Amino acid sequence: MSRPQFSPTRLTVSERVVYHLVRTIAVGLSRLYFPGSVKGRENLPMVGGCIVAPVHRSYVDWLIVARITRARRLRYIVKEEVWKSKLIGRVLEACGCFPVNRSGADREALERCRRVLEDGEVLVMFPEGTRRSGPVVEDLKDGLAYLSLRTGAPIIPVGIGGSERAMPRGSRFPRPRRVNVVIGPPVAAPLSSLAAGDDEAAGSADRAAVRRRARVGRAAVTEQSLRATKAVQQAFDAAESSLRN
Repeated sequence: MSRPQFSPTRLTVSERVVYHLVRTIAVGLSRLYFPGSVKGRENLPMVGGCIVAPVHRSYVDWLIVARITRARRLRYIVKEEVWKSKLIGRVLEACGCFPVNRSGADREALERCRRVLEDGEVLVMFPEGTRRSGPVVEDLKDGLAYLSLRTGAPIIPVGIGGSERAMPRGSRFPRPRRVNVVIGPPVAAPLSSLAAGDDEAAGSADRAAVRRRARVGRAAVTEQSLRATKAVQQAFDAAESSLRN
């Protein structure tokens, strides 16, 4: 299966129309089937690259995430298998989506993610890698922390409360349920987390160049991943709690 060409940051008129059309449909369906609130929109930066990291408990989560912003385009990283349908693939490409091979480390996908972030866009990346079940967020994929440290993009934790009850594992169709979203405070990517040996360049005005030259060590990735796990868990807990209030 050949991979699609990577769409540039600047959209053509047709891509812009398709993106807003698909988003309007997605948000409309989301609000119709899963009414609920979105809290914490002020935590999503209005400019600059950032990684939106939602908890993943249902197939409908991507619909819910589309509600968090109308002002900024969301770039989704999608499992490669979806591109088996040419029609769906074309729509996804027009919306700025791109594939990831989930069978192992996908360097091409990581490079595409890096370019999206360095171009100042919003990358949506489900950090658990696949749907999970239950109230505990754990075992986040290293790619989230690595990309944050490499590009300096903050991680924006997103809790989605109620989506697992709306479409649990094994369900063929979603059930109308209230689903609330909580966007937590950004998790910064400090330069101090990068490997020693780059201290001389740390005072440079070009922080992006510093990060490109620096080595992202395992310890730094682990530390950033732990910070992200805690933040996503807090956002998830807040979203679930809001359903009981």
